[in-house]
Amino acid sequence: MNVNVIQHLLLSIEETASIILFGIGFTILLLHRNLVKKIMGMNIMDTATYLFLAVKGYITGRAVPIVVDGVQDVEAYINPVPSGLVLTGIVVSVSVTALMLSLTICLYRRYHTLDLDAISTQLKKEGK
Repeated sequence: MNVNVIQHLLLSIEETASIILFGIGFTILLLHRNLVKKIMGMNIMDTATYLFLAVKGYITGRAVPIVVDGVQDVEAYINPVPSGLVLTGIVVSVSVTALMLSLTICLYRRYHTLDLDAISTQLKKEGK
């Protein structure tokens, strides 16, 4: 592995944390058969992505892009686009999570389990 990559990860703890969180979420998503745990894994991955975007959008020494005291120089402010993307992503993520949880409740009411293997087996028995 490149030494520069390792040095960068050690210096940027927030980026390292987001990469670790994404890996944890992805592992949960792949290894667990329980639907609620899979939803939790996806939420952890979403959070890691938002953390990464927020870290990349912040520039040390710059202010929030609200004009104060007549300072209109672009170099005095951070870029508002990553913050807007994070907020939009959070709204979409909450909506998708609510939809996934409601569908999970419907599956549980029908099959009385949250295990994907058991649901798959019952579907094969039903011939669907």
